Amino acid sequence: MSTKKTTKTTAKTAATKTAATKTTTATTPPAKSAAKKTAPPAKKTAAPAKKAAATKKATAPAKKAPAAKKATAPATNKAPAAKKPPESHAALVRRARRINRELADVYSYAHPELDFENPFELLVATVLSAQTTDLRVNQTTPRLFAKYPTPEDLAAAVPEEVEELIRPTGFFRAKTKSIMGLAKALRDDFGGEVPGRIDDLVKLPGVGRKTAFVVLGNAFGVPGITVDTHFGRLVRRWKWTEETDPVKVETAVAALFPKSEWTMLSHRVIFHGRRICHSRKPACGACPIAPLCPSYGEGETDPEKAKKLLKYEMGGFPGQRLKPPPDYPGKPAPPLAAG
Repeated sequence: MSTKKTTKTTAKTAATKTAATKTTTATTPPAKSAAKKTAPPAKKTAAPAKKAAATKKATAPAKKAPAAKKATAPATNKAPAAKKPPESHAALVRRARRINRELADVYSYAHPELDFENPFELLVATVLSAQTTDLRVNQTTPRLFAKYPTPEDLAAAVPEEVEELIRPTGFFRAKTKSIMGLAKALRDDFGGEVPGRIDDLVKLPGVGRKTAFVVLGNAFGVPGITVDTHFGRLVRRWKWTEETDPVKVETAVAALFPKSEWTMLSHRVIFHGRRICHSRKPACGACPIAPLCPSYGEGETDPEKAKKLLKYEMGGFPGQRLKPPPDYPGKPAPPLAAG
C-alpha cells in the first residue's frame, strides 16, 4: 500500500512539474510578442532624436555667428596700418603754401573788410569790430567819423554822445571807453598820429596784437598775421597747428610762410572762413581746396546743397563794405538805414 501511494505521489509531482513547464512555455510567447509590440515606440523615439540632431545642425551656424564677427575683426584692426604716416614738417610747409596759392586764385580781390580812409579810422573801426560783424561796424562808423574825424575830436567828445553813435556795434559803453582812451593817448603821447610800431600800438586802450597787426599790415604795409576766430578755426582744420592760444597760433603759422605773405595770407584765410568754411556747417562740397583739406567731410559735401551755404559775394549777396575796392566782384553793403 505504501509503495502504491509513493508511486502516485511521485506521478502527481511529475505531472505538476510538467504542467508548470508547459505553463512557463505557454506564457513565454506573449512576452516576446509584447517585446515586438513595444519595439516600434522605441524606433519612434529615435526618430525625434534624429530630428533634434538635424535641428541642432541647422541652428549651428547661428551659434557660429560671433566667430564670423571675430573673423572680420582683423580687417578692422588693420585699418590704422593703412593710414598715411604722420606729415613731415617739409610736407606740411608744401601743403600749407599750396593752400595759400589756391586761395590767392580764388580770392584775388581779398582785402580788409573794414571801411577806412586813414590809420586812425582803421584803428577805431578794428576796436569796434570786437564781438560784432565788420558789416555792422561799417554801417556805424560813417556818422562817428563825420562828427569826430581826428583823435583830438574824439578825445574831447561827450561819452554819452559817443555811446549813442556806436550803440549798434554792441558793448557800446566798454567800446566808448576804449576808443576815447586810445584817442587821448594818441593826442597826448603820439602827437595825434597812429604809431607804426607794434610795441606802441599794444599800449593803447583796447588794442591787442590782432588789432595792431590789422593796422600795421593795412595802413603801414608792415607784414603781420591776424589771428581772429576765423583764422584760428581754419588753420586748426587744416592741421597747420593744434594751438588755440592766438599768440602761439601766430608763431606756428608764421614759421610756414615767408614774411611777405603774412598780411595777404590773413585776408585770404579770413575771407574763406566767412564765405565757405563756416564754423558750424562748412560748405565742403563747394570748397576749392577740398583735396588739400584733412578735415574734408565735416560739413556738407553735396555740391548743390553746399552752394546754398555760401555767403557774401560767393553766394550772390552784398559784401560787408559800403565802399569796397574797385576790383571787388560783389555788391556793396547797404547803409545802416537801409539794413
